[in-house]
Amino acid sequence: MFYWFYRHLDINIFQYISVRAGIGFFISFFLTMYLMPKFIIWAKNKKASQPIYELAPESHKVKVGTPTMGGVVFVFSSIVASILTIKLNNFYVVGGLMTLALFSLIGIKDDFSKIANHKNDAGLSARMKLILQIISAVIVVLVLYFYGHTTELYTPFYKLPIFDIGFFITIFWVIVIVAASNAVNLTDGLDGLATVPSVMAFCTLSIIIYISGHAILSSYLLLPNIKLSGELAILGACFVGSLIAFLWFNSHPAQIFMGDSGSLPIGAFMGYMAIVGKSEILLILVGFIFVLETVSVILQVGSYKLRQKRVFLMAPIHHHFEKKGWNENKIIVRFWIIAFMTNLIALMSLKVR
Repeated sequence: MFYWFYRHLDINIFQYISVRAGIGFFISFFLTMYLMPKFIIWAKNKKASQPIYELAPESHKVKVGTPTMGGVVFVFSSIVASILTIKLNNFYVVGGLMTLALFSLIGIKDDFSKIANHKNDAGLSARMKLILQIISAVIVVLVLYFYGHTTELYTPFYKLPIFDIGFFITIFWVIVIVAASNAVNLTDGLDGLATVPSVMAFCTLSIIIYISGHAILSSYLLLPNIKLSGELAILGACFVGSLIAFLWFNSHPAQIFMGDSGSLPIGAFMGYMAIVGKSEILLILVGFIFVLETVSVILQVGSYKLRQKRVFLMAPIHHHFEKKGWNENKIIVRFWIIAFMTNLIALMSLKVR
């Protein structure tokens, strides 16, 4: 809509991505702030609360009855705000909206099954969830590939591409999206734990994509110039706005959880933005908290299967610190600090090339 104002009413300020990103941020923020309390009331009336995992630390028992599926609201708000501010004929934007919609639908199905059956393990099976994620990711990456997104692979701190993988990079892209989606899902175990690192990650990725889409800035910083990709930074800004508004209700003690309907699209869209910004490897730093949580689960499961011994008191690793007696707020804030530091390093890598 705002770009239409520029094209047809000659309001020049709306041609700028930075202006429309700011407008999108506030639309998404205020829309989420308006809708979330109404959704919480509705969810409580419908008893739409996620059952607490029976093996979770005792401190989680107080969370019984907390509504879930808050992700539906902030994903919806992000999409609405984006439609109002973005050039919708941009294929990078279309791919981003598809990513949010497809992975959110998977999460909604999973959350609804848990709520209906009053069991935390009554959702989609791990196998079925993975199959649906892979199918969704394949659809998205094929859009990128056939519309001509570069297949060159870049690494942080080096200005030239490592090599061009060609069509086979689509397999790598699918792995990036699915892995990121599941990583955020694993991290979403404490109030606000996944939300703030996600905000930081999307801020970093939006900056990278904005620079990559800008011919002069990308040339100055020796980044690949990805033509037309800058519009995606607006969708990133809209998502940041909705997540910050969600944090208002998700901060400890949480009034609502995001559920898989929130965590799955967050991770998938994070992976998608990294692919568009040629930051697939840099995503390890951008989403370091999510990587840490995932690695802790892999180590725990692998160690138990091979040695019948556990590496951590409980996995993912945030539960390990709960078992050690750390206060929930202390764990959350310290993980936020780590996320801030790793994202700062990721941004510094743009200049050190």
